[in-house]
Amino acid sequence: MQFPKMAGIKSAETLTDRLTELGVSLPLDADVQSDGPLASTIPSTAGPVGNRFCILPMEGWDGEADGKPTDLTVRRWKNFGDSGAKLIWGGEAVAVRHDGRANPNQLVMTEANLGPISGLRDTLLAAHQERFGTTDDLVIGLQLTHSGRFARPNDKKTLEPRIAYRHPTLDKRFAVADDGALLTDGELDQLVDDFVRAAQRAESAGFAFVDVKHCHGYLGHELLSGFDRPGKYGGDFEGRTRFLREIVAGIRAEAPGLSIGVRLSAFDFTPFHSGDDGVGVADMEPGEYRFAFGGDGTGQGIDLTEPSRFLDLLNQLGVRLVCVTAGSPYYNPHIQRPAAFPPSDGYLPPEDPLVGVARQVAATAELKKQHPDTLVVGSGYSYLQEWLPNVGQAVIRQGMADSIGLGRMVLSYHDLPADVLAGERLTRKRICRTFSDCTTAPRNGMVSGCFPLDPFYKARSERQKLAELTASS
Repeated sequence: MQFPKMAGIKSAETLTDRLTELGVSLPLDADVQSDGPLASTIPSTAGPVGNRFCILPMEGWDGEADGKPTDLTVRRWKNFGDSGAKLIWGGEAVAVRHDGRANPNQLVMTEANLGPISGLRDTLLAAHQERFGTTDDLVIGLQLTHSGRFARPNDKKTLEPRIAYRHPTLDKRFAVADDGALLTDGELDQLVDDFVRAAQRAESAGFAFVDVKHCHGYLGHELLSGFDRPGKYGGDFEGRTRFLREIVAGIRAEAPGLSIGVRLSAFDFTPFHSGDDGVGVADMEPGEYRFAFGGDGTGQGIDLTEPSRFLDLLNQLGVRLVCVTAGSPYYNPHIQRPAAFPPSDGYLPPEDPLVGVARQVAATAELKKQHPDTLVVGSGYSYLQEWLPNVGQAVIRQGMADSIGLGRMVLSYHDLPADVLAGERLTRKRICRTFSDCTTAPRNGMVSGCFPLDPFYKARSERQKLAELTASS
């Protein structure tokens, strides 16, 4: 299934025509002002944020076996500081303990790793200070996570899942054979303590806030859809949000100076798989599907009633930092990160990726409208490529979000925010084209990075292996 490539869209009129053809809408400004909405400051519970660009947390595959950063990790964080973005949402997905790692090279927030992880923050600050002259309006957080169903703490190819509940489709796909992987209420009680302890360390390391991760099919997100889970961490809304509420209460007690944020998959669909022609196909026909937080019950639609209620709860808890995303990279990546090309273990998009971008932008806008006092960061923008600043500016101008989150784009073009805010023309050869090599590489045992466009990674030996994988997929 072929769709017009974003690189070929040369005018705002052409993009608008394509959106009309698809039956979706995106806000779009024909011209971007360097001193316009994207340059404005936002107040936040973690301090003033000097502009409307945000670096989203990404999962590194290049740490040490003990969870410390390597030179490759430090390079990435230096780029974050040099980017020009004034909000660093987590910087990195950091596991709160060993069995929660999504890969055996993910960072872990242990006492022994406190100094090196604090050093990442220092590196980011120094790079920002050197290029922009001040860090007074720079806010840096750290994302805390347990990977749950998708934990691979000891071997990159071996899942060691810890699940919130039995799922009829995902259990089969990811080989969860028995109830031994199911976390008990007592184990979740202990995990709450692990999150709180990690947050204390993050505060000691100087981070302004921690993100208690509730997205992408990882444990916090999965608990939100535990409608059939028995015990105190499942069932009704109170039970399914207990994990979050107890972590927040613990952080308030043990690290009272630390702000808290939540990255949330605000909606989810049924899992998808590659069909005979390589295009993504839903595992289940539209019908009763009980496992999607923010779903409409069919498996392929959205109902933001509970996500809005969740933001109400966060507001009551004093949590006013929310980053909105969707779905999971493991079972419906076209929902989560719209892309033209799939990773080696993925599928071709079943819809024009613009539809996925518009879906996330619209859901984020609705949640922002219902929660005007919450600082809301949007996701899913990288596929827009040259048109990212134009859509981002219009989103901010219309109050549809407070900040524009950048993930994959930062791996290829880390200082895009700086160029936009300086009024510079974007450098086309650095713009992420969503080749998905930054996912294919780590899924096949290599480090994370942009091998097609970043000269540093182009020069690494893994590039040839990656090219062979891509050619054979």
